[in-house]
Amino acid sequence: MDERGALTSDLMQKRDRLQAQAQRHREARDKLNDETKRHSAKRDEFNAQVRAIVDRANAHKAKRDELNAKVHEAKSKRDELNVTAHEKTEALAAMRKEKGGGPAQSSGIPIPKLRAEIQHLEYQQQTTVLTPKKEKELIDLIGTKLRELKEREAAYEEHADVKKAWEDMKTAKAAAEEQHHAVTLLANEAQGEHDSMVKLYHEADGVRKLADAEQGEFVKHKIEADRTHHEFVEAISAIRDIERVAGALRGTTPRGEREGPQSSDQAAAQSVAEGIFDKFRKGEKLSTEDLMALQKAGRL
Repeated sequence: MDERGALTSDLMQKRDRLQAQAQRHREARDKLNDETKRHSAKRDEFNAQVRAIVDRANAHKAKRDELNAKVHEAKSKRDELNVTAHEKTEALAAMRKEKGGGPAQSSGIPIPKLRAEIQHLEYQQQTTVLTPKKEKELIDLIGTKLRELKEREAAYEEHADVKKAWEDMKTAKAAAEEQHHAVTLLANEAQGEHDSMVKLYHEADGVRKLADAEQGEFVKHKIEADRTHHEFVEAISAIRDIERVAGALRGTTPRGEREGPQSSDQAAAQSVAEGIFDKFRKGEKLSTEDLMALQKAGRL
């Protein structure tokens, strides 16, 4: 086998090795791209979940802020009603003092407090196991306080102005208590919205970490896929170079059969060509300039 045939055979063996290598790179690249797509899809799925959770959390936040504004308004109104109730209480006290104290002198306990004591004693009677003697004593005490309450309230009925002050005070206090109850309900509702918001934000953070993990895997596989693709492209490029040179070698007439004596320029070109063939023999890749040099030397 002449030099050209031997070189062609070597090139074909190298081409076969490169084709097997390119096939491995392509299969590895395709698998990596599949993994990249899988992680990308999973990341997008998690991110969609995060957006949905955050939207729900933001809805609770908006509701909470709306309720907090209502709480602020309700508190302002409650404070106004408390001031009114206090003024009415002061007005009643001044009227009682002007009329000599009235029923308040029989007991230093305000009527609302006396009424609360009676309710407490009645509850104690209903829920506590007592001896007959203790129960009778408790019933007698409740009766005494009920009579006192009735007498003191009746005393206010005797004077129209005192009665009016008494009713105004009770109405003002009832309004203040009702408004306080409204504040409590609104505040509790706002707190519930806040708790729901915080819970959802924590949930979104957990899902976001999953999305970040998938993004990390996506980037890792993408980098590896790009690297493998580059190796695949290099192998294909080398195969094409080999096939071009091998094809030229097969179709070229031996130099000695068609050439006469070489000029110094031709000899130099042939020397360069031999050097290029040596590169191929060593397995090095030929550049475009190398191929042009081979053509100029009549070797392609």
